Amino acid sequence: MTAHPSAAWPVPVGVAPDVLAQIQAEFARDWQVLMDDARQGRLAAPADRRFAGEAWSSSAQHLLMAHTYLLSAKAMQRMVDAADVSDALRARLRFSVMQWIDAIAPSNFLALNPEAQQSIVASAGKALDVGMSNLISDLRKGRISQTDESQFELGVNVATTPGQVVYENKLFQLIQYAPGTAKVHERPLVIIPPNINKFYILDLQPANSFVGHAVAAGFTVFMVSWRNPVAGDEDGADQATWSDYLDEAVLRALAVAREISGQKQVNALGFCVGGTMLASALALAEARGEQPVAALTLLTAMLDFRDTGVLDVFVDETHALLRDRQLGSGGLMLGRELATTFSFLRPNELVWNYVVGNYLKGQTPPAFDLLFWNADGTNLPGPFFAWYFRNTYLENNLKVPGRCTAAGQPLDLTRLAMPVYIYGSREDHIVPWPAAYASTQLLRGDRRFVLGASGHIAGVINPPAKQRRSYWVVDQAAGGDEFLPGDPMAWLAQASEHAGSWWPDWLAWLGPRSGRQVKAPAEQGSKAYPPLEPAPGRYVKVRAM
Repeated sequence: MTAHPSAAWPVPVGVAPDVLAQIQAEFARDWQVLMDDARQGRLAAPADRRFAGEAWSSSAQHLLMAHTYLLSAKAMQRMVDAADVSDALRARLRFSVMQWIDAIAPSNFLALNPEAQQSIVASAGKALDVGMSNLISDLRKGRISQTDESQFELGVNVATTPGQVVYENKLFQLIQYAPGTAKVHERPLVIIPPNINKFYILDLQPANSFVGHAVAAGFTVFMVSWRNPVAGDEDGADQATWSDYLDEAVLRALAVAREISGQKQVNALGFCVGGTMLASALALAEARGEQPVAALTLLTAMLDFRDTGVLDVFVDETHALLRDRQLGSGGLMLGRELATTFSFLRPNELVWNYVVGNYLKGQTPPAFDLLFWNADGTNLPGPFFAWYFRNTYLENNLKVPGRCTAAGQPLDLTRLAMPVYIYGSREDHIVPWPAAYASTQLLRGDRRFVLGASGHIAGVINPPAKQRRSYWVVDQAAGGDEFLPGDPMAWLAQASEHAGSWWPDWLAWLGPRSGRQVKAPAEQGSKAYPPLEPAPGRYVKVRAM
């Protein structure tokens, strides 16, 4: 008689004996059903896409192996859920077990993957040669290739919206895009992207360019392109602080855009970390008695870091102290480390899928602009990162009035009273949508919250022409206040779903707050800020790895 895998299980610490007995009993029942189905030839292909191919279904041994793996994984996850530990420790256990389970999947090993074996036989060994070549190439690059990067070039087929760099310092370049209409709104839009990535996620290809869409709708758009500091820089870029980024980058970009446009105020949009930086910079300006922004947009951004989602597994005092000692006085938080961390948040999709395809099957991943951008990471100045990690993710200080300072001024987000459009993505694993919603409880101006379908990137980059996905809003009575209760689930219960992209909703909100229509400028920049080079500029072309 075949013994089932639970026979040698160690007793897991923290699981009540009766709960453990129940898990083992359920495993034994499921195991017996599995063995009966295998003996009678009734095993169906698992729903898991890793084992959905015909090569798995046509091999009884491999099919049984796949089912055994999934059954064991389910039992391990149940033991973690049943462990008598704190929620924080359970989350870390769940993350660690997920990493281990995903790594040992039989699909990840050539000797156990019938699809990979078939590809080698069918190609007379060529797949094996190509797979080894792909592996060696990726080892040299220091990362797994997720797309055919040879198919993309900045300024040629990604980041192609016409414009000029009109200002630069050691932290950023400022791009002003050429107008796409004969008339434009007199108040420009300044976009602050995250400095953890490159700005062109908002300007991929013309069909899905957020920037291009805004330009075509009659807006003058300025974009911050962050400097990518690298080892060997001699201008102190690796020592830049959080305060430097707020005062010398964000507020400087807003000031240059105001001077070029001749407007007392601009509108501003912050995406992800860029939204956190933008709101903090506006709090710094407010502390000085200045209001450079008329209307604010925050896309998948956190100001209140109570709920940091899966990233919480990396957050504790020990990690913060380590970063303080490593990076607090200078040095670089490498883009390679950041990219690896984010990839292993979804290891099956962003790691093992490519291990199997690139190395075991000898395939070249298809060309995909978003994954080209995803591989083009950035380094961060160490002092900036150490401050940010401690004061946001660990201690959640930004939301407390006066607890954080910049340029010698206390920051108080609750004093920001301009109208604000706040967007969250429903399946976002980087910024959980309730965390994005929490900004509605901090800011004091007229607020509109919109919830989009999909995740952190795909939810944001959703051009209307494709007629994909949907978004949720609370339909507002004429002249009434926006419904923004403290509980985000209470908001969702009242929200209605609308098909398609949220972009038109945002444009309809931004247009009336952007001033009258005026003749589009014939050139970018001004006498004080002449064009320096064409967009996308040279800063964005510096590779971190």
